[in-house]
Amino acid sequence: MQELSKSNQVIELVKKMGVLRPRDLEAHSIPREYLRRLTDKGFLEKIGRGLYSIPGANVSEMHSLAEAAKRVPRGVMCLLSALRFHDLTTQNPFQVWMAIDVDAHASKPDGLPLRIVRFSGAALTSFIEEHNIEGVTVQVYSPAKTVTDCFKYRNKIGLNVAIEALQDCWRQRKTTMDAIWAAAKVCRVTTIIRPYLESLI
Repeated sequence: MQELSKSNQVIELVKKMGVLRPRDLEAHSIPREYLRRLTDKGFLEKIGRGLYSIPGANVSEMHSLAEAAKRVPRGVMCLLSALRFHDLTTQNPFQVWMAIDVDAHASKPDGLPLRIVRFSGAALTSFIEEHNIEGVTVQVYSPAKTVTDCFKYRNKIGLNVAIEALQDCWRQRKTTMDAIWAAAKVCRVTTIIRPYLESLI
């Protein structure tokens, strides 16, 4: 009876969280062995190393962001992944772009194409939004910050991508000029972005 109760607990947790990691069970005093048992019986599906979900679950287009957020809890979706999330690009990046602290340890998760970018100070911690994707809390930079990051890292992603993102962001009214300018100050790209902002007015 106790085994059935714990199994039900695990299944309910996965339904609630969308994607479950073994360590998520610790707070509920449930042995990790239950994940293997439930997977063997077909009640759970292993979708990646240390990641479990309900078989046939409605996995969204943003599933990879949820998976990355589980693997790197302190990471923030940035650049091309944040652009895609905010619908500011027609590109569909095959990697998940994630910002972490310059001093943070970055172990690349198996099976997940992850592109790590090192941020520091206010550039890392400012303009972060939290969104729920498949029951997982995912940190994503705001549209204004995402656009200015694109200008800062234009050599990585291409200046044309940054310009297109700025124009789309403005046309879709996803931010304000003040917000973009504030983010540009944090990213130290005011000189670079100024002429492109002026072209929008």
